[in-house]
Amino acid sequence: MAEIHYMSQEGLDKLKKDLSEALAQRPVISAAIAEAREKGDLSENAEYESAREAQGLLELKIAKLQNTIANAKVIDESQLGTDKVQILTTVKVQNLNAGREMVFTIVGENEADFSKGRLAATTPIAKALIGHSKGETVEAKVPSGVMKFKILDISL
Repeated sequence: MAEIHYMSQEGLDKLKKDLSEALAQRPVISAAIAEAREKGDLSENAEYESAREAQGLLELKIAKLQNTIANAKVIDESQLGTDKVQILTTVKVQNLNAGREMVFTIVGENEADFSKGRLAATTPIAKALIGHSKGETVEAKVPSGVMKFKILDISL
């Protein structure tokens, strides 16, 4: 059974754009392979090997993008509430270990960017927060031990 990839409409649109750009590279790489092939002996042709490797990587990227898009489930943000932490909600927490406030938006794996506070739903911290309400304290088992968070606010 295929893994479902939850995401926003914005995230799906970005993946479709990435796929379109990757598909546009196919003729470019095919031309590079043809050009390298014309230069003779393929057994010692570094340009040919490089172009073939680039083609393999591109096809892998295309297949991955197509799979992710095919198994994407766009979350209807108008149906989200703020009573519990869930994907696409923004949660303000007090990190009880470090004693500081943090803000995360829980997103699908393809949209994660920790530097922008976009935390993948598959991470230990997000998994610990999902399903809990404002005022609750949760524990997240992370590689360095256990982190405790108090949920201060949930918003969209």
